Amino acid sequence: MKLLFVAALLAAAPALAQERLIEPSAPDSARATALTVLKHLAAGDLEQAAALSNAPKQRLELLRGYRDSIGEDEFKRRFGLFFAPDNRVIAEVAIGPRRLLVWELGDRQLAGQFYIEVDGRFLMDDVPGRERDELRQVLRRYRKQQD
Repeated sequence: MKLLFVAALLAAAPALAQERLIEPSAPDSARATALTVLKHLAAGDLEQAAALSNAPKQRLELLRGYRDSIGEDEFKRRFGLFFAPDNRVIAEVAIGPRRLLVWELGDRQLAGQFYIEVDGRFLMDDVPGRERDELRQVLRRYRKQQD
C-alpha cells in the first residue's frame, strides 16, 4: 500500500509545478534576453532573433511568415512598440526552467513572451510542453484579471 501511495505521488508531481514570481531586474530574469530579441525584431534582423530560440529554424520560418503577411516596415514598427515609454514588463513567472514575461502595452493590452533557461542562458521557448502550457494558463489568468 505504501509503495502504491509513493507511486501515485510521483505520478502527480509534474502536475504540482511551482509558479514563482521573478523580479525582472534579478540576475535570473529572462528580461535581458527578451529585450535583445525585441531589438533584433525591431531592426528587422530575423536571423539574429531566431538564433535566440530553442527551435531556431521553426522560429525563423514563423517570423518570416509574419513579416511577409504585414510588410517589413509594419513588422519593425510593431516590435519597436515594445520600447515605447508606456510599455513595460508587469510580471515574470517561472515554472522550472521556463519563464513567462507579461507585458502591459500602452493600450492596456497584455502580451506574453515565453523563454527557457538552457545551459545558463535564456532562449525563446518554441518547443511545446507541459510547463509552457501551464504558463499559457498563467497568461490567461492575468488577462482575465485585467478585464
